[in-house]
This record gives sequence, structure tokens and C-alpha cells, in this order.
Amino acid sequence: MISLKKNLPLFPETGNRGSDDLLIHESTVRARGYGLIAGVDEVGRGPLAGPVVAAAVIMPAGIIIPGVKDSKKMTEKAREAAFSVINKTAVAIGIGVVSHKVIDNSNILISSLEAMKLAVLSLDPAPEFVLVDGINKIPVTIPNYSIIKGDQLCHSISAASIIAKVYRDRIMCAYDTSFPEYGFTQNKGYGTAQHLDALRRYGACPMHRLTFRGVLVT
Repeated sequence: MISLKKNLPLFPETGNRGSDDLLIHESTVRARGYGLIAGVDEVGRGPLAGPVVAAAVIMPAGIIIPGVKDSKKMTEKAREAAFSVINKTAVAIGIGVVSHKVIDNSNILISSLEAMKLAVLSLDPAPEFVLVDGINKIPVTIPNYSIIKGDQLCHSISAASIIAKVYRDRIMCAYDTSFPEYGFTQNKGYGTAQHLDALRRYGACPMHRLTFRGVLVT
């Protein structure tokens, strides 16, 4: 196995963030001898309710799915369509879900990293290298590299952001059937004016993160 420490930095600090090549990071890793490369992203750090969800996606080498980009910059309809195509195209997809209760008992950063770890470890086949959105590495033995704004710059991370977003949105819509007064289908647990008003009127439901500011209204 290639020594990651010896060969870092894999990517130059200049020249990659402005590149239009959405496969530059995967190509750089493959040039170092790695084959199966996963992109990883998480969704749900900021909401007042529900889990944090992460996805890990291994895409076939050299493949770009048109329209796949940072999930936050896509419409719900576009994300749903891309979700279907990614599921049909990907070599492997892994999902990690960490509940609101675990978030309350630890913190959102630890929970997000745990969700990403679970997503990576559920991949079959297992990846040889992991590209992660953000600034933190995942606590796994598999070599991984974090990319600031990776969901915009790296195709496999963009794909993971879509899978995680759609998966979490569906969870929140399911919660809405049991707790319709909070509008989870519309707000997905985020602190919208309607959601905050519902918290003032009804208090927190069993799906809320009790350690988050705004949930326990006095």
C-alpha cells in the first residue's frame, strides 16, 4: 500500500479549486495507484430535528452523470432524478444514519463523522481511498483526504451529497406523518419561521434535538 503520509499532499494547494475538471481529484488518486475511490458527504448538521445522514458513493472510473452537482444547488425534482441515476450507475453506495438522540448525547461534529464512517464501512466492495467533503478526516483506517467545498469540486462527493440529501428528506417526510404540526415535509427539520412557531405552540416532539438552540422555547 502506498504511504499516504509520504506522498501528501496528493493535491496541489493551487490550481484545483478553480478547475472545471470534476474528476481531477479521483484522477489524481488513481494516478497514485488506488482503484476504488469513494466520495463522501453528510446532510443534516443544522436542523433542529431528525438525524444526520451521510452517503458514500463509488462511481465507475471516468464517468460523469450530467446534472450531478452540489445537492444544495439543485431543485428537489432534479435531486430525485439524479438519485435514481446514481443508484443505477454507481459501483457501490453506502448510507450512514446517526439519530438525534446520539447527536444530543455527543455533538453534531462527532455524529457527522460517525455517520460518514458508517457510510464508508457499509460499502461493498470496500473503497481503497476516500474523498471527503469539508475539513475533517473520517475515523477509518482507509486512507482519506478532505476537500473544502468538495461537493462542488469533486463528482463522487457531489453524487454522495445528493444521495444523503434525498435519503434524509425522505426520513423527514416520514416523520411528518406522525408529527404533522411541525411541517417536516416542508422544512426538513430546519428552523424556519413556521417550525419555530410550532415549537412555541406545541413544544418539542420526540424527533427534536433537545440540545439545539431554539428547540426548548421558554
